[in-house]
Amino acid sequence: MKSQKSCNWIPIFEKMQKFSFDIVSEVDLQEMDNAVNQANKELSQRYDFKGSKSSIAYERKEKTVTLIADDDFKLRALTDILVTRMAKRGISLKSLKFNAPERAFEGYLRQKVDICMGIDKERAKELTGIIKGLGLKVQTQIEGEKMKVSSAKKDELQAVIAHLRGLNFPIPLSFCNYR
Repeated sequence: MKSQKSCNWIPIFEKMQKFSFDIVSEVDLQEMDNAVNQANKELSQRYDFKGSKSSIAYERKEKTVTLIADDDFKLRALTDILVTRMAKRGISLKSLKFNAPERAFEGYLRQKVDICMGIDKERAKELTGIIKGLGLKVQTQIEGEKMKVSSAKKDELQAVIAHLRGLNFPIPLSFCNYR
């Protein structure tokens, strides 16, 4: 009589199972809106801005903030107010790109601040190189403006996340869809 082998398909399935997470660079636009509203409230209450036409305008669809000030001193103060409010709301300052101030109407200064979202191809390749340099058995995949990192072991994924959190990368990184 032949001996029957036990069915070992469950352990094989577990070995084939892959875990993954996504690396993204995003800004919570609602929190950005709240930060700008708080900055405008502080602007209206500050004594050094009484009688000034300084303002902070937020365009959510275009992902820009426009600062308008009377002079350089007030523009720096406006920038400081905005940055402080953003930091208190948990928004990374790495996601901002301050353009050069330009002269506007009646001698005022206008400065556009772009809110950068997504990981561009060059940064994604740089991240891939950093992850491969760790020597772990993980796969990286660039998917548009985000990256997917997958592995058969959760511990390796957690090591990648811990390493990337410790880096001072030029853009803010968040980790989501951990499966």
